[in-house]
Amino acid sequence: MPQHRELCLVTPLSLFFILFSLNVATAIAGDQNPFSPKGYLTRYWNKEVRNDAVGPTFLLSKASPLNAVQSASFAKLASENALQTKLPEFCSAAKLLCFPDLGDSLEKHVKDASFTGYSGRNFTNYGTDRLAGADSFKNYSLGENLPVDSFRRYSRDSVNHKDKFNNYAADGNVIDQSFNSYAAGATSGTGDFKRYADSTNVPNLRFTSYSDDSNGRAQSFTAYSENANAGQQSFTSYAKHGNGAPNEFTGYGTSSNVAASDFTGYSESGNGINDTFTNYGNDENNPTERFKSYGDGGNAGSEKFSNYRDKANVGESSFQSYGKNSNSDKVSFVNYGKSFNNGSESFTGYGKGSQGGSVGFKIYGFNNTFKDYKDKKSAKFTEYVADEKTSLASASGSLAKRWVEPGKFFRESMLKKGTVMPFPDIKDKMPERSFLPRTISSKLPFATAKLSELKRIFHAEDNSTMEKIITDALQECERAPSKGETKRCVASAEDMIDFATSVLGRNVVVRTTDNVSGAKGDIVVGSVKGINGGKVTQSVSCHQSLFPYLLYYCHSVPKVRVYEADLLDPTSKAKINHGVAICHLDTSAWSPTHGSFAALGSGPGRIEVCHWIFQNDLTWTIAD
Repeated sequence: MPQHRELCLVTPLSLFFILFSLNVATAIAGDQNPFSPKGYLTRYWNKEVRNDAVGPTFLLSKASPLNAVQSASFAKLASENALQTKLPEFCSAAKLLCFPDLGDSLEKHVKDASFTGYSGRNFTNYGTDRLAGADSFKNYSLGENLPVDSFRRYSRDSVNHKDKFNNYAADGNVIDQSFNSYAAGATSGTGDFKRYADSTNVPNLRFTSYSDDSNGRAQSFTAYSENANAGQQSFTSYAKHGNGAPNEFTGYGTSSNVAASDFTGYSESGNGINDTFTNYGNDENNPTERFKSYGDGGNAGSEKFSNYRDKANVGESSFQSYGKNSNSDKVSFVNYGKSFNNGSESFTGYGKGSQGGSVGFKIYGFNNTFKDYKDKKSAKFTEYVADEKTSLASASGSLAKRWVEPGKFFRESMLKKGTVMPFPDIKDKMPERSFLPRTISSKLPFATAKLSELKRIFHAEDNSTMEKIITDALQECERAPSKGETKRCVASAEDMIDFATSVLGRNVVVRTTDNVSGAKGDIVVGSVKGINGGKVTQSVSCHQSLFPYLLYYCHSVPKVRVYEADLLDPTSKAKINHGVAICHLDTSAWSPTHGSFAALGSGPGRIEVCHWIFQNDLTWTIAD
């Protein structure tokens, strides 16, 4: 009995200490439950970082919004390889990038239809076997963040059916469109795409077996994917075995940034095919165009490329087995590849085995892989540039800087009080996402060898945008580090802390530019502070990668100077931002075609190059 009374006296005291400890931990975590991911991150920071610097405010803003119960529940599913069964709930609660699963197909319809303002629909088998009629898609998926549309087998085996896509998926972010077997076997009719995917970010557009075995059906792409950023378009078996089908691409990919286009088996074995590419890839930055087996085995076809990749920056074009084994095909390249900064063109097996055809190149830019064709009677070259005369140095200043935004790169001498300078668009254009708790991320596969598992978890179909997002990130993360570089991809805030402290030690500070005020205009540099006394130092920079959850590519950056600066409004002189800039002192290993040299007028190893830290990017340094 005495023992029982003693136990009763202790219990309230123990309860008091437990509640007191929880209250303290909650206060430290900024009113977060101490068992939540944010509460854990705060404790982890205090344990691993050995200084009195301001806490990880930015990292906390990106920490998982899951509560303790949700975190434990999804971690259990991950450990059981069952997370895919609750993917919509997981993506919503954890604030991830996930594409919605397509709903039921709108297969049945018997009359003309006008789809205005629609989004995220499944048009599989829509319009199959239609006789005449017209369907119009206007302002479809306009301004969507993650539009997913499927037009598989649309208008297949139709007769004289007209499809119009006007202003389709414009201004979207990370769009996923699939036109598999579109208009295959169709007779007559038209497919008209105007302002398709204009001004989109990371578009993935797939036309697989598009117009295969069609007869006399015309396809027109006007202002297709113009002003896009980092997208990919795939035309596989486009118009294969087609008969008398004219295809026209006008303004394709104009002014796009790092876009890729694949034309595989395009117009293969076609009869009387007439393809016209006008202003294809003009003013693009680092475009990649691949034409593999294009027009292979074709008969009496005509392909014309006018102003192909004109005024583009760098870039790569590959024509493999183009026009191979064709009969009486006519190919004309007018003003091909007149880039201000030379790229690469590869013609392998071009026109091999063809009979009675002709190939003409008029005002063809510099190329060193086309020697097999210069002396052939079947190929005519007018104003072919035999040596590299279109170098960056000979280009006009405005043209050379076409793809380098003012203020994106600058010299270290500009970082002084009173300097007026352009401030670039530093806004983060990636979809908003959050870190995963380490208890979940550590249980998920992250390797190319585990790609099938990742695709299953995130519901990524073959050749889908999500598959490309995953594979691109894995390839970048698995890439061997550059000389002198230490790198790691991190999926949790705790992983980022571990990497930064492993390189710099535990006395570290993390910085980023405060906001985007002043972007795309002029600013005045206010007070400037050199980190670590302005001495040459080492930093760890972390940049976002596109992935379902927040993923950062972090790498050590030796021989730099890091600065903080107040940024002022040029008129009122009021402080509008607080910027963080990093100056790379050793640029000897950089590519001669790096945009900084186009902007600043120099070359590798000859100058230092500075830039601002963009929104949601980070730089770590040793604390002052």
